[in-house]
Amino acid sequence: MAQFTRSELSARILEGQHLIIYDRTVLRIPTSWLDLHPGGSLALLHFVGRDASSEIDAYHNDQILTMVKKYSIGTLAEPGPWTPLLPPIAAGWVRKDGNWFNEAATWNIDSTQVLLVANDSPALPKSAPTIDTITPLPSRLSLEVQEQHSAAYKVLHKRVTDAGLYRTPYLTGYGPEFVRYISLGLISAYAFKHNWLLTSALALGLMWHQLMFFVHDLGHLGVTGNWNADRLISIIVADFIGGLSVGWWVDNHNVHHLVTNHPSHDPDIEHLPFFAISPKFFSNLWSSYYKRVLPFDLPSKFFIRVQHKLFYVVMAFARFNLYRLSYGSILYKIFEKRRARGGRWAVGLEFIGIAFFWYWFAGIVLRGCGSWKMAFAYVLVSHVATSPLHVQIVLSHFGMSTEDLGPTESFPDRQLRTTMDVTCPDDWAFIHGGLHLQVAHHLFPRLPRHNLKKASLMVKEFAKEEGLTYVEFGFVSATHEVIGVLREVAGLVNTLGQQVKLVAHVANSEAKEAVNKKIAQQELAFARGRTANGFSDI
Repeated sequence: MAQFTRSELSARILEGQHLIIYDRTVLRIPTSWLDLHPGGSLALLHFVGRDASSEIDAYHNDQILTMVKKYSIGTLAEPGPWTPLLPPIAAGWVRKDGNWFNEAATWNIDSTQVLLVANDSPALPKSAPTIDTITPLPSRLSLEVQEQHSAAYKVLHKRVTDAGLYRTPYLTGYGPEFVRYISLGLISAYAFKHNWLLTSALALGLMWHQLMFFVHDLGHLGVTGNWNADRLISIIVADFIGGLSVGWWVDNHNVHHLVTNHPSHDPDIEHLPFFAISPKFFSNLWSSYYKRVLPFDLPSKFFIRVQHKLFYVVMAFARFNLYRLSYGSILYKIFEKRRARGGRWAVGLEFIGIAFFWYWFAGIVLRGCGSWKMAFAYVLVSHVATSPLHVQIVLSHFGMSTEDLGPTESFPDRQLRTTMDVTCPDDWAFIHGGLHLQVAHHLFPRLPRHNLKKASLMVKEFAKEEGLTYVEFGFVSATHEVIGVLREVAGLVNTLGQQVKLVAHVANSEAKEAVNKKIAQQELAFARGRTANGFSDI
């Protein structure tokens, strides 16, 4: 079998090959598989030139892992830990129709962090990245220490597997859940029949809230473990009953898990104009997920100034944004020429499911409310009732670090640095859908959520042994952390405005450079302040 040096792998990547390291084996991912990969193309592109052993093990069962080997083209020639390259997409480079395209420019904060911003002078069609492009910035992390953490995570993963925590507790776990789903649905139907419309709306919203945790499990293949079965069930629940696209959610959520809290890459923290959890978002960052600039414009400045006051208001109406994102994704997949991930049947069934949802919800339920005012109230109550789900989603990440420590950082280090648990009594765990134990979930995303508590005890031991910080807060304290971050960032908006005025008299390029330097200084101070108070870095 062929052996590859780092320089040889670099040359092949610059030629356009998608090479990923797995257990010292070099995997070559065909371009055709990028569009078919159930986890989405970005899940692969973010690991080109990197060792993705921990991530691949975490996201694939043994049956799939045996198929991974068919992409092997050789092994690493050099002994010791693999010194990672910077994936081209992290430097703003992507492949289009067989050619390189520079979609974004890099912004190196303090010469340690790589973020993406708008490309003011797009490269010529024949241009391409160079070896400097895919060479990471100097890391303050020890490669040997990160390798040790990855090795320890592999042992931890085996402990979790040997403990049988990947076995789904259908009766004891999902038995009570289904009683809850069905009860809420029956209450909503009974109340609607007796014209107790707001009670019906509340019960329906609470059912949606609980069902989304089930969809989450299915999206992670944490129920049956079979892609086709879990996707079919999730479409019935998410699209037909909830009106949301599970296909969109899986694409979004997988990226969030792999590049957690990265301002340029994680869509789950890219919420302008309503939220910014770091001064980095003041710089018109480029989103590699949305393929557009996240403009820090006048609406953004207005909302960010009061984001800590509007937090619960925005969360109350977050479901409407999920409709927007879901339907945009479905329409794109219907009209795209490339084959859809998982086959066309899933996309077509989702389209039918969304149509069915609006038929019964708007055509039967809302029309049956008797007046537009009552129908409006029904929509409002049912949708606001789902807001605890959205609060749950952000609590575990908004208060954590948004630094980019580069490709040297190991999988367990990144997940522990960017994720916190929200503690609660066992009797109330169902309100959080079991996902208040986010640290264990991020380390073992396929793990059935009813087994996360047992896994979290093992993770705490792992963190202690490896000298890593395991962050957990109660619900109230976690909320205070998030509101605190939002308040701090809001306070920096006015400061930024004053800095812009100070440099307004210089040339545009100089002004931009000066403002970016000020923002970098703000971000460094902000990150250090959060670290000093125990909120950020490990």
